[in-house]
Formats: sequence, structure tokens, C-alpha cells
Amino acid sequence: MSEATSNVEMAHKIHEHGHESHKGGGGRAEWIEILEAIVLAVVAVATAWSGYQAALWDAKSAEAYVLAGAANVQAQEKLTLAGQDHLYDIVTFQAWLDAKVSDKPKLADFYERRFREEYKVAFDAWMKLDPFNNPETVIAGPSFMPEYKNELTIESAELQKKAREKFEEGVSSRETGDTYVRLTVFLATVLLLTALSQRFNMKGPRIAILTLAGVMLAVSVYWLATFPRI
Repeated sequence: MSEATSNVEMAHKIHEHGHESHKGGGGRAEWIEILEAIVLAVVAVATAWSGYQAALWDAKSAEAYVLAGAANVQAQEKLTLAGQDHLYDIVTFQAWLDAKVSDKPKLADFYERRFREEYKVAFDAWMKLDPFNNPETVIAGPSFMPEYKNELTIESAELQKKAREKFEEGVSSRETGDTYVRLTVFLATVLLLTALSQRFNMKGPRIAILTLAGVMLAVSVYWLATFPRI
């Protein structure tokens, strides 16, 4: 936004300087001064709008980065809890298996009642395969069954996806903001050319430089009209 403000102030000073320097210059066509004033006015407005959009896109980029970081932290928290659940499932199942093999039905039932609900679904599906009597059963345990799911793992994956999307949104917003900053620099070049044109007393060079400034200004206005905006 500081670049935009600088351009606007520069445009005002150039206009005042040009007006002062050309007082009494009856040989100069007044229409040239009118065109210069129009160019300066349009540059001032375009620069202010470009700086405003650059600030908005920078703010949007920062917000997206913050949301991406928050989602990533939440994803890691849920993934950690899911890992703890998985470890609990394995330890509990191993204790149940030891009790089962040791022919301790009460102890085995004790551990089975402590299976998590999500794990119990996979355990029941695994038991239907008759793993103790069916030698063709190759699934090592309930944790390897298709029925074994952990809601925390699913939520973690969704949050990680959201974090990636927000990060990409932040990068895209930052790039858009940079395009507006580059446009502000381009508009500063238009101001420079307008200032140069006012240094010439001859109409030819002055008109040529002003024409170049006008073309660059037209391109800048086109970019402003086509760039994404908030």
C-alpha cells in the first residue's frame, strides 16, 4: 500500500510541477497539458485501486496460511490419538490371545469386553473366519481386516486435505497480490514518462513520450479489469 500512496503523491507533485513550469508557455498546446492531467488522474486512481487489491490479497493469503496451520495441527492431534487407539487395540488383542491360547476363558472374556467398539466390529469379522481352526486364514489379526477403521484417522485425513487446500489457496492469493504490486511498479513507470514529457518544450518529443505513457496506461487499466479481485 506504501507504493500506491507514493505513486499518488508523485502524480500530484508532477501535475503541480508541470503546471508551474508551463505558465506563460503560450507556444505549448493546452490540449497536451489536458492529456497529461488525464493520464495523471487515471494513474492516481489505478494505483490506489491496485494497492488496495494488493493489501486485500495479502490479507487473504495470511488468513489462508493461518487456517492451513490450524488444520494441520488438528490433523496431527487426531492422528496421534488414532495411533494411541491402535496401540491399545494391539495390546488388548495380544492379552486376549494369550488368555485364549492359555485356556483362560474368563480372562479372555474380560479383555474382549474391553475392545473398543470400532475394533470389536473387525474382531467379530475376524472370528467368523475361524482363525484357530482354519489353516487357510492368512489374516494375522483384526487390525488387518477391511472392517477395521478408526474414525480419528479418517478425520485426520480430511483435516490434512483441508490444510493442503488452504495452503494452496494462500500461495495463489500471495501470487495474485504480487501481480498487483508489479502493476503498481508499472504505473510508476507511466508517472516517470509523464514527468519526462513535461521536461520538453518541443511538441514532438513531448507527444511521443506522452503517447507511450498512454499506451502503458491503457495496458495497466486492461490488467486491472482482468485481474481477479476481492
